[in-house]
Amino acid sequence: MKIGAQLFTVRESCTTLDDFAQTLDRVADMGYTTVQVSGTCAYEADWLAEQLKRTGLTCDLTHFNLDRIRNETDLVVKEHNTFGCKYIGVGSMPNDYRGSAAGVERFVADTAAAAKRIKELGSTFMYHNHSFEYEKAEDGRTYMEMLSDLFAPGEMGFTLDTYWVKHGGYDPVEEIKRLSGRIPCVHFKDMEILPDGTKRFTWVGGGILDFEAIIATLENTGTDYAFIEQDNCWGEDPFVCLKKSYDYLRSLGLN
Repeated sequence: MKIGAQLFTVRESCTTLDDFAQTLDRVADMGYTTVQVSGTCAYEADWLAEQLKRTGLTCDLTHFNLDRIRNETDLVVKEHNTFGCKYIGVGSMPNDYRGSAAGVERFVADTAAAAKRIKELGSTFMYHNHSFEYEKAEDGRTYMEMLSDLFAPGEMGFTLDTYWVKHGGYDPVEEIKRLSGRIPCVHFKDMEILPDGTKRFTWVGGGILDFEAIIATLENTGTDYAFIEQDNCWGEDPFVCLKKSYDYLRSLGLN
């Protein structure tokens, strides 16, 4: 399993193409060899391919525009192929689908054709969770259980986010076991709990999640990439946070 940097962590340093290019340099200098492109400025596929080649990085996952995934599926896959990215992800379920079984069923119905076509073209559609998916539908299933039931295993993978699983009241280790074989990419994100009970993001290794157990469980699930993400660094330099997380995971034997 390879450690990657989720560029959403450093999105404020990716608002122009020049800044984006410099950010890729800084991430590569830390020791990262792969990135997830998410939360950056607009870019052309050829430009990103050139920058990845220049820095020695790969991009193995994106969070991409859902409308384009649905309506321009072949072109989106072609663009991802240009910069060598197999996993085409969506960062969240749009708000108008959330909160009911019927809404989740509509999301699946509206996305299934694109997911199937992405598979036919040799890539994989990926879904990234937050904590609302761990609310329960009318039949007692969580919305995450609905998604995994309604999408065929080969047509949608999960970019399981460890922080949001925990935030939703579930055990990341048990969720990894449940989704075994369907998590080619994972988000490593840690949680700290403040004295007043507030839950918030922290660097990987700086919080309460048991990453030794998480990593041991993922070794048997076919996961290839663990992307480090910290949505908010609370005044600390996001690049420092990425490096601290990277060094911690290296200490556990990942690379």
